[in-house]
Amino acid sequence: MSHVFHIATRSAWAGVTENTPYTMSTLDRTLAEEGFIHCSATQDQVARVLTRHYQGVPDLLLLTIDPRHLDIRFEPAPDSPDELYPHLYGPLPKSAVIEVRPLPDNR
Repeated sequence: MSHVFHIATRSAWAGVTENTPYTMSTLDRTLAEEGFIHCSATQDQVARVLTRHYQGVPDLLLLTIDPRHLDIRFEPAPDSPDELYPHLYGPLPKSAVIEVRPLPDNR
């Protein structure tokens, strides 16, 4: 696995620094509440997550993450039990994010 993706709101990502990692799991849920950060392994998974959970949400970013030094586990999602999604167990350090780009349909 060379990289994974995470959908973030611009406001949640704005507070991330080298000393303050990203700790949102998914839309309106923190890492502390969920136990892990939701990620996607492919662009197809990103598209499905956007359709299922982020319709009409403005100012979204797509984070491309280098997973090499992170605790990533592939697990089924409750709404897609036959498909495995990467889950990050722990906060996401800024140094592990290799690209941040706006999602075109949500600028």
